[in-house]
Amino acid sequence: MCNRLLFTRIDNSPLIIFRILFGTLVMFECYGAILTGWVRRTLIEPEFTFNFIGFEWLQPLPDPGMYIYFFIMGTLGIMIAVGYKYRFAIIGFTLLWAGVYLMQKTSYNNHYYLLVLVSAFMAIFPAHRYFSVDAKQNPSILKNYMPGWVKWSIVLQLLIVYTYASIAKMYGDWIDFGMVKVLMASKADYYLIGSLLQEPWLHKIIGVFGILFDLLIVPALLWKPTRKWAFFASIFFHLFNAIVFQIGIFPFLSLAFIVFFFEPMSIKNIFFKKKVFYTDSEIKTPLYKSGLLLGFGLYFLIQLLLPVRHYLITDEVLWSEEGHRLSWRMMLRSRSGKANFKIVNNENSDSEFVKLNDYLTQKQRTRVMAYPDFTWQFAQHLKKEYAKRGEDISVYAVNSKISINGRPYLPFLDPEVDLANEEWNHFEHHKWILPSKLD
Repeated sequence: MCNRLLFTRIDNSPLIIFRILFGTLVMFECYGAILTGWVRRTLIEPEFTFNFIGFEWLQPLPDPGMYIYFFIMGTLGIMIAVGYKYRFAIIGFTLLWAGVYLMQKTSYNNHYYLLVLVSAFMAIFPAHRYFSVDAKQNPSILKNYMPGWVKWSIVLQLLIVYTYASIAKMYGDWIDFGMVKVLMASKADYYLIGSLLQEPWLHKIIGVFGILFDLLIVPALLWKPTRKWAFFASIFFHLFNAIVFQIGIFPFLSLAFIVFFFEPMSIKNIFFKKKVFYTDSEIKTPLYKSGLLLGFGLYFLIQLLLPVRHYLITDEVLWSEEGHRLSWRMMLRSRSGKANFKIVNNENSDSEFVKLNDYLTQKQRTRVMAYPDFTWQFAQHLKKEYAKRGEDISVYAVNSKISINGRPYLPFLDPEVDLANEEWNHFEHHKWILPSKLD
């Protein structure tokens, strides 16, 4: 059964068209980041960036380095799409994109994480063996088939993403449509649809459809009788997200994945009419079978465990944010915060309050006051800055309060704890986060 599912050779038309779509979307993402000013606002203008904790050594390049960095990634996207020096291009892009992802989290988006994972998959997929410059220059690599595990690894990854996204929505603020109302409130000035998005009846449709779509879309695409309906639902869902939430290439990447769910013959007839269709269905067990099964087994085990790690951490993830990232909790909460940062000189007990404008951009300020990992990192940054002056300091977040999903502000961080001398642990609760008082 395992050999038949994973190692049966199937026509590679879905993989080839996905490579073209993937590379094209990568190009738009990277060149677009330059043209829209995202690179400037996120990686050049800030005095320092908030890295993923543990990756502080990853820092943006001096201007104009990050423009060149993103231009290179966009060019690698073109090389991926046309299949030119494919392995070099996809491995290079995967490493560079992972670097950007870990380099900053102020502008966090789940599709940045998904793009890291999919790029890593594409780095081992034989996606350049048809309709590529590589295959034209070296006909010996030309193949019209791929192993079944290529398709099923994508399907399983998407099943994990969508299922966890649906489960995460099954909580009070989403089920009573309050969170949907919060999401739509900022869209009131949209041309034509702004007032419509404020209607309570539409909030109910969006809330219910969001849960059901995420829960059922992968099974519905896999089952032939519902596949076409699921395809049209996907187009509507992802184009709605693209228009309303403006989340870059993510909706279009999600649509591109659908090619793996249709019959290869259908994909071949639409995109590669002259291609010889592979019909042998030969089961070919490779020498690397054991390594492949072990590697993918460990990978998917991690993918299954990461999104539920917050259940092992004290208090609610909605409140503490501990265990939120890398868990496909998409568009689930709105946070705003207030705080003053007090610095105390440990040698003479002199104190002062930090002027956040001297250190942070406006977007960084909103994160520092509402997200505990940002707060902790900012305290560490202040400690290092003052150490350069020969001063040993303590940092306290006083009058810290947060509002979640439009609720009244509540006390959030312990004002008596010196955050500059606290340790960060990815899998444990931090006691300086006050207990939740969410209703």
